[in-house]
Amino acid sequence: MPIAMDDDNEERDFHHPFQPYDIQKQFMNAVYDCLEDGKVGIFESPTGTGKSLSLICGSLTWLRNYKRRTLEEGLASGGIDTDEPAWVIEHARKQKKDVALRRRQELEDRIAKIKAKEKRAKERYQDAGLRYKRQKLTDSAGNDDEEARFVLDDYDSDDERGLEAKALTFNDSGLSAETQALMEKFGYAAGAKKEQQEEAIDELKIFFSSRTHSQLTQFSSELSRVKMPPALQPEHLPDDQESLTVEDVKQIALSSRKNLCINPKVSKLGNTTAINERCLELQQPGISTDCKCPFMPSKESEALVNDFRDHALAKIRDIEDLGQLGAKLGICPYYASRPATKFCEIATLPYPLLLQKSARDALDLSLKGHIVVIDEAHNLMDAIAGIYSTSVTLIQVQQARMQLTAYLQKFRNKLKGKNRIYVAQVVRVLDSISAYLQSRSTKSKSKDGFVDAGDLMSGKGIDQINIFKLNTYLQESHLARKVDGYTTFNEQSRIDILKDQPKTTQNLSARQTVPVLTHVQGFLLSLMNPSAEGRFFFSKDESGSIALRYLLLDPTYNFKDIVEEARAVVLAGGTMSPMSDYVEHLFSYLDPSKIMTLSCGHIIPQSNLLAMPVVRAESGADFDFTFEKRNSEKMMIDLGLAVLSFTQHIPDGIIIFFPSYSYLDSCVLAWKRLRPNFSSVSSFWDLLLERKPIFLEKRSQQQQSSETLGPTRDAAIDSVLSSYGNTVATGNGRGALLFAVVGGSLSEGINFSDALGRGVIVVGLPFPNPHSAEWKAKMQYISSKATSGGRNGKDAARDYYENACMRAVNQCIGRAIRHRGDYAAILMLDRRYSGQRIQAKLPQWIQDSLATSAGIRGVQRRLDEFFAGKHN
Repeated sequence: MPIAMDDDNEERDFHHPFQPYDIQKQFMNAVYDCLEDGKVGIFESPTGTGKSLSLICGSLTWLRNYKRRTLEEGLASGGIDTDEPAWVIEHARKQKKDVALRRRQELEDRIAKIKAKEKRAKERYQDAGLRYKRQKLTDSAGNDDEEARFVLDDYDSDDERGLEAKALTFNDSGLSAETQALMEKFGYAAGAKKEQQEEAIDELKIFFSSRTHSQLTQFSSELSRVKMPPALQPEHLPDDQESLTVEDVKQIALSSRKNLCINPKVSKLGNTTAINERCLELQQPGISTDCKCPFMPSKESEALVNDFRDHALAKIRDIEDLGQLGAKLGICPYYASRPATKFCEIATLPYPLLLQKSARDALDLSLKGHIVVIDEAHNLMDAIAGIYSTSVTLIQVQQARMQLTAYLQKFRNKLKGKNRIYVAQVVRVLDSISAYLQSRSTKSKSKDGFVDAGDLMSGKGIDQINIFKLNTYLQESHLARKVDGYTTFNEQSRIDILKDQPKTTQNLSARQTVPVLTHVQGFLLSLMNPSAEGRFFFSKDESGSIALRYLLLDPTYNFKDIVEEARAVVLAGGTMSPMSDYVEHLFSYLDPSKIMTLSCGHIIPQSNLLAMPVVRAESGADFDFTFEKRNSEKMMIDLGLAVLSFTQHIPDGIIIFFPSYSYLDSCVLAWKRLRPNFSSVSSFWDLLLERKPIFLEKRSQQQQSSETLGPTRDAAIDSVLSSYGNTVATGNGRGALLFAVVGGSLSEGINFSDALGRGVIVVGLPFPNPHSAEWKAKMQYISSKATSGGRNGKDAARDYYENACMRAVNQCIGRAIRHRGDYAAILMLDRRYSGQRIQAKLPQWIQDSLATSAGIRGVQRRLDEFFAGKHN
């Protein structure tokens, strides 16, 4: 791809903080052209090539250039009578530019003052919040008053009166009417669109999203390196204002309540749903002043909200910084960051806040005409499916039914009219789902299977229920919030009573209450989804517990509104290959001319990479790790001999990725039992330990949160990583072996640079289980969709299945080469890696350096040649 030029035929200056490599220039130009032409870009740049900085410099350069160009075009034509004399036209244009510059300078001046204050005396803000009167969260109200807040308001269904009343008081954005009015005064309405909002200036900005909290923090760190010229520049710079040649980037970090809540009585709840529900509960009408959150923006704290905005924009801040700023100023950073969003150039946010429409609506984020950049986008389709898929266990349904029964017993006499009818309907729906799951649990021998939505709703009286109206009721009445709130209150009351009892009794009672009905309500919403987009399944675990799951099969619709609203969308990642899935299953409705793709090479010289398919074992047999053959004792012996060989020819650290945890466990057990034919005493395991210390990845016990999609890490994984790294660093070149799993915690986002990863070995191809109910449904859906579009359905399903496998392999491959001077050998053990169809799905930089397939003997020779002279 040639370097793009601007109109003046000069190479673009992207203001990169370092001298960019050619592939970085190529990447930045591709980003710039994508934004300029309003397209969808799918860009791959291997890890270690400075992808984040290239994204920042390419997009910000375009943004500043676009704003400058738009102003100049507006000055040239906008609202000026061309029949006037030339000097009058020029004067009018100068006035318009001065107004724009003055508006920008006012914000810059306020930010400069903030910076000066922070530089002179950071400690002044340590206790800044003490200047403002804070109210305490108390439980001073009596039990009767406390319980009254859990009673359902009268509900008028089937017309618009309930919805109108709701809009006047409290909405799903979590803002009270008072706070909504305050936000509107700042020109940033929450909830319904207001006329004032149309007049507010919403600066063209870049929404940058990534999967994890740590990736967004890293992005903020990279952003602070970049120095950009201003979009609006005075025609004549005074000598004492040379600093105007650089304008700091204005960025805001958006996140969830869980990450930004500064109310200790709410944040201590820990559970994301519990925090959300408690926050919303504290803002409902009828809550006493003493019980409301003291950090919520109010009319009395207008100055604080403005102060927070200026502080937030004064420098690049990550999510932790924003939380600390809110705590110092005594204002909620979750809500106070919203008015600041319209002034920023870059807003960073995690996947769920961008990808989920309800989350964007709650934050009142409009993507209209803005730029959307999604990093680490290799798992985007899985992320969308994960956000819109949901599951519920039989135990959760039964627990929700119990809590609802307890609620009814307490407040039955206070429930009137439609509340009685709809609550009874909720009970019948829960009973129907519970009965279905109990039936499946006892009668079905299968571990999983399809579920017909009609079967879920076959209980007594269910045919008379309008599910759409019931879901509307659940959302507008906040029944789940009331029931869960009452359950938590009731539980806390029991704990308070037991405070003076023996410690063991206290421990039994002081359990964390999970807002289970809210979770079950989320599942009930899936009953309204179009059947073509997803399917229901049941599954049993080893303990016999049964669960019901809704799986989104087609992410197209849920991402389409983002593409249609935004000016341009960029999907970027280190391993986006194979790219055909995005074109066919995410953007199938777009004209091919609207899609750009780019796969960059690596910054390392080809001599620093050895990539080889290893097709034959030392015995001469093919490596065939298909599910049917990989568990044979002969195959495990051949694999053990291969690993022993590699430890002799690869220095330092070696990471070996197995196709599953169960296969890793099987190999370890076999190698501890079996001995190679050349040793009558030592087992494979003993011989491996003599060569290098061995570390094993354990299954992560950490539960995935709503903001962290994909593989997660817990303390046990971090401990293994730390021990492995220390052993490699202090082992005098002996190195170590790390056994990991494709798709596990160590297959993404881990830096095995230099001696930590001189060799990466992938054992087999980690195809998903095609016999599982979920994959059967996926394959059927892909096939039928392709057939309806005039393509071969069987081939399309096969391609999708292989792509899922190879995307996981490509993630593992990317763990080793992390910078320009790095080098490593990548070995792929399986005869199928020699096929052109599979090799075509590898990243381009691997394909460019791929050596001819070989057996173990040939690999040994190539390894010795590759590492000769490299290892010190």
